[in-house]
Amino acid sequence: MRVALLTEGGYPYLTGEARLWCDRLVRGLEQHEFDVYALSRSERQEARGRVGLPPNVTGVRTAPLWTTDDRTLHGAGPRGGRGRGARRRFLACLAELAEVVCRGTGPGPDSSDPDDMADRFRNALHGLAELARAEGGLVGALRSEAAVRTLERACRAPGAPAAVRAARVPDLLAAAGLMERALRPLSLDWYGDGALGSADLCHATAGGPAALPGLLAQHFAGVPLLVTEYGVRLRAHYLAAGEAGLGAPARALLASFHGRLAAEVYREAALITPGNTHVRRWQERCGAERAKLRTVHPGMAADRFAEIGERGYDGRADASGTLLWVGRVEPAKDLVSLLHAFAEVRAAEPGARLRIVGTAAEGREAEEYLTRCRALAARLFPGPDPADGAHDDGAVSFEEIGGPGVPDLADAYAAGAVVVLSSVVEGFPISLVEAMFCGRATVSTDVGAVVEVIGGTGLVVPPRDPGALAEACVALLRDPARRERLGAAARARALELFTVEQNVAAFRGIYLEIVSHCPVRRDALDEAGEPVPFAHPAEAHVPGRWAASASTAEAAATPSWAGRETDGRDRLKGAAV
Repeated sequence: MRVALLTEGGYPYLTGEARLWCDRLVRGLEQHEFDVYALSRSERQEARGRVGLPPNVTGVRTAPLWTTDDRTLHGAGPRGGRGRGARRRFLACLAELAEVVCRGTGPGPDSSDPDDMADRFRNALHGLAELARAEGGLVGALRSEAAVRTLERACRAPGAPAAVRAARVPDLLAAAGLMERALRPLSLDWYGDGALGSADLCHATAGGPAALPGLLAQHFAGVPLLVTEYGVRLRAHYLAAGEAGLGAPARALLASFHGRLAAEVYREAALITPGNTHVRRWQERCGAERAKLRTVHPGMAADRFAEIGERGYDGRADASGTLLWVGRVEPAKDLVSLLHAFAEVRAAEPGARLRIVGTAAEGREAEEYLTRCRALAARLFPGPDPADGAHDDGAVSFEEIGGPGVPDLADAYAAGAVVVLSSVVEGFPISLVEAMFCGRATVSTDVGAVVEVIGGTGLVVPPRDPGALAEACVALLRDPARRERLGAAARARALELFTVEQNVAAFRGIYLEIVSHCPVRRDALDEAGEPVPFAHPAEAHVPGRWAASASTAEAAATPSWAGRETDGRDRLKGAAV
């Protein structure tokens, strides 16, 4: 089958989210053809290049979310004078969208009919998408003065919640700009035949903007949508709005908008595959039907850790009494609490050592945090400078993967007696799964999907509690037999649940299941224009409600005030490669 893989800020770029998982999925399902539709988040990400793609990736189309430059976007669509009819339709759709978004900013549950509000949000999206397809992209229009005034009227309307009634011009400009970024897929030319319209299945690797092309492909061409989330994308939007220093009205508008968009994605998806129970709970709170949810744990490569896992603990790890932390150095990892906890561990076990193995810090905030942690370690453990990387001499060392002390990540796990995770925020804890592959006992904070991943194979303590963290570490350092039992159980659990093989096998079955329940939308022809025998699975002809005409569903979803445009005057907004 032909699968459209929809990504945001990751694959096929060298940096970003879910790139390794996407690459393993595509290579593992080599019998299928993949077309990648990627939204990039920064110019720096694009400049770093892309990963090598396997032969079954037949095409890549990209579009930036980080710029509004007309030359980069190849046109910004209608700008005021394109036509009075198009302008009226645009403002009507935007007014509908803005009113629904503002209604969702109140302190309690929306008092309006939730189904009615969801339908209005969907109709507004479809109306904007149809206008963009007929008249050109909407980037300029969604950032125009008319758009900002439309949003302002919705915020000032009688009955508008207090959360947005006091919105000032900077709040409105910020909210309009960020909502336009999320709606950027509306302005792309990805929805006709030869693009998403020709796919058998759209697989979005996240909710939000990544899944929006899938919603439109379903609307325009009846293509089924599968949504996979290994992190809580909606939560990430909430945190980003707070970190950006936006005012309270702008944050309220953006929270409502992203919540509405997430609910629409979950509502229209054929199937939703959260990576863990933590993500699943968020999806259910946003309205995802339980019948559509199926947990599929992310797959990780276990081969690189096989030798260490089979060997188990050796004399080097047991004798060293070493605590190991592995990850990206950033405030959410709470290394400050870890260092304070290790001070208590050191008091109880003077020979204990702590190795902090991290990837290179990126960005000013990460560099400042690393400097702060180094300074705290030097103050808590005077003597040899922990910043010099000479972990054989000091109680605490800061090292980088690929450096003198850590030529390979597997070497770090081999020398660690206990692997520690001290995060206050965590999605799927990759370092814990790696430690489990290596057969190492772990101590973790109870955040994100940690308890689900660990099961009963490690110790779990509350976050931001250095005393509890220290007590658990000391207990394992003093009990080698318990460490070995927990490590063996952890390895067995990881090999059963978290390998690439189980992940690929799950999606192989899910792809076939979704496509078999969807109607045949076109005839399959060979290069000579002749029908291809057995091109459609027999299951596609099984009668049932899923076999209803896609055009009927499309017509029912079309807003009465938007008008249906079918002239197909698409304008290229993404760069096809």
